[in-house]
Amino acid sequence: MQFDFSEDHSSVRDLAQQIFATRTDTTVLQAIERDGGFDAELWKTLSESDLLGIAVPESAGGAGMGMLGLVALLEQQGRRVAATPVWSTVATAALPLAEFGSDGQRQTWLPGLLDGTRIVTGAFEVGDGSDITVRAEASGDGWSLTGTLASVPAAEQAAAMLVPVRRPDGKRAVVIVRTDADGVTRTAVDVTSHEAHAAVELSGVAVPAGDVLPADGADVIAWTLRRARIALAALAVGVCSEALARTAQYVSERRQFGRPLSTNQAVSVRAADAHLDTEAIRLTTLRAAWLLDQGREDEAEAAALVAKWWASRGGLRVVHATQHLHGGIGGDVDFPIHRYFLHGRQIAFTLGSAAAIGAALGDALEVGAAIGSPA
Repeated sequence: MQFDFSEDHSSVRDLAQQIFATRTDTTVLQAIERDGGFDAELWKTLSESDLLGIAVPESAGGAGMGMLGLVALLEQQGRRVAATPVWSTVATAALPLAEFGSDGQRQTWLPGLLDGTRIVTGAFEVGDGSDITVRAEASGDGWSLTGTLASVPAAEQAAAMLVPVRRPDGKRAVVIVRTDADGVTRTAVDVTSHEAHAAVELSGVAVPAGDVLPADGADVIAWTLRRARIALAALAVGVCSEALARTAQYVSERRQFGRPLSTNQAVSVRAADAHLDTEAIRLTTLRAAWLLDQGREDEAEAAALVAKWWASRGGLRVVHATQHLHGGIGGDVDFPIHRYFLHGRQIAFTLGSAAAIGAALGDALEVGAAIGSPA
């Protein structure tokens, strides 16, 4: 593949850059965080610009520009650390609904999601599905759900959530939970990045058969997690790139002992290491997204894990380095670089830390079997 955007994807990037550039004022960002961490004005602008459907197939009402289109959009969001749940609504709701939803489910939820009038999010913080916390018991022609979801992006703003559940026979399913249903309790939680998240308690929530995705739950979860991991890695590309750019400017202008900080070898070497980590995230993310757009799901499984591993391990190194290279001012919570540090950490531990992702990658590559096999 060519590790660069096509003309169409570059146009998406440029449009997204213009939109997100209007939301860079630290005072505005702080006010949004205090008000729940959801930028409603920005969400409206993104929907009016038709960017929320950029990755959704044309047959489902989107622009059909695939994962590379979503990567182009999310990188620009990461550069501005904007408080908007694009990654969760697109990667863990719009895309699985378009791929696995029934005609009725798509007609019910996708139009409002794409035009910005209704938010649908996903609760896929479940690893490979072995730690699913929501139980489904048969009830009439549908299910009754009980369980707790510790942290769901934009759950308080959402009209519905896609939730993986475990059935009595041990099999998994993915269901649409309407947030106004009886038995749904949402409580705001403050996450590292201060974006809108909520804990969700489900107490005997009735889900009719028509709100169960008509596909094997394990397949839906695996398919969705690939895209969610790539989406998070795309955000990390933007966060790390902009944090590094701001740091380069700072150390070039900040003088100590009569010369710029950037002339100190320790500073330049650490910044160079951060640049290499950022490029590793970018290249692995583009490759994983390209594989999915080519329909190469099997290859994309490992590629998505690699991209997320770099976003977790390399991304953490970058945001630590850029904050440290700002010296004492880097620890000021009101200084812009601190916000990049927080968002980098949020991405690093969402859907698995580097250690957890590394273990999943080992399973995907069957490393254990290879090591244990006789010579």
